[in-house]
Amino acid sequence: MRNYVIIFTTCASKKQAAKIAFSLLQKRLIACATIISSVESRFWWKGKIDCAREELLILKTTARNARRVEADIKRIHSYDVPEVVAVPIIAGSREYLKWIDECVKLKAKSAKLKRKV
Repeated sequence: MRNYVIIFTTCASKKQAAKIAFSLLQKRLIACATIISSVESRFWWKGKIDCAREELLILKTTARNARRVEADIKRIHSYDVPEVVAVPIIAGSREYLKWIDECVKLKAKSAKLKRKV
């Protein structure tokens, strides 16, 4: 089961979360993005405790795609140090995990078709 991960990142705005989600979906790096609006984060930043209202972005993908997802998040994100945390899925319904595979593998199939043309 360790072939799948859930990646968490927080964003400064819903617009930014939607932009990251769309980019990752369009590239077929993830199967699904869930945006949870208006979470409150408390954290250390530049030597003091700070807090912020953020959008929580939950991404479902394969472990194989985790580094590419991270790179895309960092490319788009406005934070100096964006949260990018991947947690392995240790169990899940076969149908759901198969669906994740199908969603992200379509990119590979599309790329093969394009090369043949």
